[in-house]
Amino acid sequence: MSGRELTPAEITGLWNAWTPAEVSRQLSSVTAPWCVTAGWALDLFTEGAKREHDDIEIAVPASRFGEIQEALLDFEWDVVGDGRVWPFPEQRDTHFQTWLREPATGIYRVDVFREPTIAGRWVCRRDTSITLPYEQVILRNQDGIPYVIPEVALLFKAKHLRDKDQTDFRNVLPAMDATRRTRLHKWLSQVHPSHPWIKTLDAQR
Repeated sequence: MSGRELTPAEITGLWNAWTPAEVSRQLSSVTAPWCVTAGWALDLFTEGAKREHDDIEIAVPASRFGEIQEALLDFEWDVVGDGRVWPFPEQRDTHFQTWLREPATGIYRVDVFREPTIAGRWVCRRDTSITLPYEQVILRNQDGIPYVIPEVALLFKAKHLRDKDQTDFRNVLPAMDATRRTRLHKWLSQVHPSHPWIKTLDAQR
């Protein structure tokens, strides 16, 4: 396997992530349907259940990643996956994560997920039968920062079930209405049928 291996300590030391507000400011000219995702998206949804974040992830249709690049011409990109890193565009068809790097310092600022789409609709990487129009996938907070709906963020977090994922689930569940909980229950039953969150969601019905 080509590319350079990244140790966990090195990954932590190389990150000084932007805040969602800083990302939104940098991408103010982008018309592609991008949004903050993962843990930061859940913070934006609850606007209160906060925790520390080591990095920040955003998602954009893979076919429109070029618009993100155009907005950030003073930076460089690396493709990341399986604990390794390659200079963009190497391995871009194999791995979906793209880290934005400051050339002078080597510091990473944002992780961009290049996502699959079909006919302008969001498509789940874990199960391509799960798809929604982008207007249903993206919410905005009071400052206009776009972020992914919580059921999508939690569906992706469900795979690893790290301590922070459990914390996010506990923090966000009370803020989700019945429709969002039902959708997450359906998706988890489809993608991770034995997942422990399903029982918790059952108890909320």
